[in-house]
Parts: sequence; C-alpha cells; structure tokens
Amino acid sequence: MSFAYSQLPLDRCSNERKSITWLKNEFAKASVKICVINDGQCLFELAALKPLFLTKEQLPSLQLAQCAFLGKDEQNAYFAIDLNKLRFSCQEHILTIGQWQSLRQATAAICAFDATILALAKGLVHWHKSHQYCGLCGNISRAVEAGHARKCTECRNLTFPRTDPAVIMLVERLFADGVPRCLLARQASWPDGVYSTLAGFVDPGETLEMAVIREVEEETNIIAKNPEYVASQPWPFPASIMLGFVAEAVTEDIDTSQDSLEQAHWFSREQLQVFEVNRSVIASEGEQNLPQDNAQLGQFKMSSSDSISSYLIRAWLNKEIGKY
Repeated sequence: MSFAYSQLPLDRCSNERKSITWLKNEFAKASVKICVINDGQCLFELAALKPLFLTKEQLPSLQLAQCAFLGKDEQNAYFAIDLNKLRFSCQEHILTIGQWQSLRQATAAICAFDATILALAKGLVHWHKSHQYCGLCGNISRAVEAGHARKCTECRNLTFPRTDPAVIMLVERLFADGVPRCLLARQASWPDGVYSTLAGFVDPGETLEMAVIREVEEETNIIAKNPEYVASQPWPFPASIMLGFVAEAVTEDIDTSQDSLEQAHWFSREQLQVFEVNRSVIASEGEQNLPQDNAQLGQFKMSSSDSISSYLIRAWLNKEIGKY
C-alpha cells in the first residue's frame, strides 16, 4: 500500500549534506531545482496544475544559506525556500510565471513523486518559520545542517524538525441485527456531507493504542478495545504523521456533545457503497449530480482521497481490515 506524500523519489543524503563543501558543490550546479513555498502554498505553472520548480537563473540573488536541502534524484538536487526570504523583485517575477495553490487541492492532479517532494518542502519551510527562536533561552536560532536543524546563536541549543504523532482509527462494531458497522464523524467546518474516521494527537506518556481508545471515547463517548495498527502516512499539515488503526467498539450509543464534532454515525457497508458512488459522480459529473434517491445518504461523501482515512474506510468496506 502507498499513500499520498509517502513516495519520495529523492536520496536525502543524510551524511553528505552535513558537509558544507558538498552542499556548495551541489548548489553550484545549473540543474538545481528550487521549490518555493508561500504561506503553506506551493508554486504551480500558470497554464496547468503542474508543480513549478525554479532554477537559479530565475532566482539570481538566491543564496545557499536561505535554502533547505531536500535531496537528490539521479540528475538534480532539490532545495526549498520560503518566498519571504527572496528579494521583492524575485517575488514579483514569480507571480508572472506561476500561481500559488494548496497542495491538498492539487495532489490528485499531480504525480505521487512531485506531491511528496512538495510535502517535504512544505514541512521544512513551516518548521523553520515557526521555530525562529530558541525554545530554551528565547534568542534567535539559525538554520544548520542544510536546513535540517537549527542552532541557538546564544546558548547553542540544537533543535530538529518536529513531527507530531496522531492516531487515526476506523472503529467497527457488530450490531444485534447481525450487520457490521463502522463509526464515522464530521466537523462543522468541513464541506457539507463529508464524513471521516476519528483522529487525534497522541498525548505525552501514552502509547499509540492508549491514544486510540482515549480519543474515541473523548470524541464520541464510545468505548473501544483491541486497537490494531494498519499503516502510517506523512501529513505535513502542518507537521504530523498519521498512524492508522482499526479498533472494535464495546458500546454503540454516540454522544458528541463534549467534543468539537458536529455529528457521528454508524455506517454499514451497504451505506458506504453510497459514499463510493458519490465520489465517482462528483469526479465525473460534479456535485450537483449526486443521486437523490436517498435524501440522507445521497449527500454523504467520503473524506479526501489523499488521506489515509479514505484508505481505512475502503479497506474495511472490502473486508481487508477489521474483525467483522
């Protein structure tokens, strides 16, 4: 199985990038590709939804110290930079050749390799932007190790890019009528009709399995047991890794009044088939042509296909994961 943002075609060169001489040699090559990030958005071509990697010729004032090294493929070295680090003239030039787009909105239209490179760039740039000051003494920190660490200019404290672990789980239960159902929920801020699996961050001092059980109860008042790990996915929105689980519900009465969820429901496999139909209709004909034969389920839609949530739901639908 493979997920969006998890297919990096680059060698990270973890040892080589520690050498400033090696970095300078790579940066000096004409084949270098620059990934510019602007407030979390990525740069795409004007005429098509295709990632736009710039050259040093297009960014004549670019300096190695401004960039974070992403990795190398067989031909090119890739670097990332925050738009705000470029001269205003360069920023203006970029607006004439490219457009800014959300990576998540563009992922389905671009190749998996490019999506992963952009995700890495986005994650590193966000980390540098949000960690400009030392967490110990409050003084300014500087990027070191090719942008993969920061060192305080005063106390010399060294910090590294953080990744916040989050569990994401499909909870199932065999009901008294003999029908297995899974638990899906939605937040009020989501597009109408979109439902997804439950998810939440791991607290200090707890295992992943403990986090699954706690989050399910906190969000829906459902007691869960027997969480089993399925797969993981990088999630640089802004700095997480999603750890996918399947778990079994002991109870079935839902209460979302104590959490931020708008709704949560149990769905059978038959009902989930409607989700799949909806996805196909939206992709080919547009949302206005969703089936109206079921006034309630006809408007339900599964979460975005770039998320591991979508995989967990489909895997349960196809009886690839879970007990029932």
